[in-house]
Amino acid sequence: MKGNQKILDALNGLLAMELAAMDQYLIHAKMYEDWGLTKLYERIYHEFDDEKGHAEKLIERMLFLEGEPDMVTRTGFKVGTDVVSMLESDLRVEYEVDAALKDVVALCEQEKDYVTREILETLLDDTEMDHAYWLEQQLRLVKMVGLENYTQSQV
Repeated sequence: MKGNQKILDALNGLLAMELAAMDQYLIHAKMYEDWGLTKLYERIYHEFDDEKGHAEKLIERMLFLEGEPDMVTRTGFKVGTDVVSMLESDLRVEYEVDAALKDVVALCEQEKDYVTREILETLLDDTEMDHAYWLEQQLRLVKMVGLENYTQSQV
């Protein structure tokens, strides 16, 4: 089924963000693991899996619409150097993805592509209610209990 080129282009833009988020979560998870922060490693590796799932859904939809997924481009990738900068960078990516998803959902509505909109709404819910919320919570905990206590709780 031949898809709308505006939507295919927008989906590739989202894919670039999801792939960057996936790569960023992977390196951050591995850094946490190396530092012995097992709880952070497990959660962030779970986020890596979620982002991989988001990318798969976008790729599947683009292929269905006879588009060409761009597997090379990454948008927004920035590796942190410590626990706080890593959490902040992951949250920044989630905020950027959230805004982009809302824009593409609106485009889908305008172009009457309700199936793609529904797929994106699922990703949006995951981004807002799971990923961003959890990261906001962790940064709040760092401020409440201090970095040392927070880090100790993640061992």
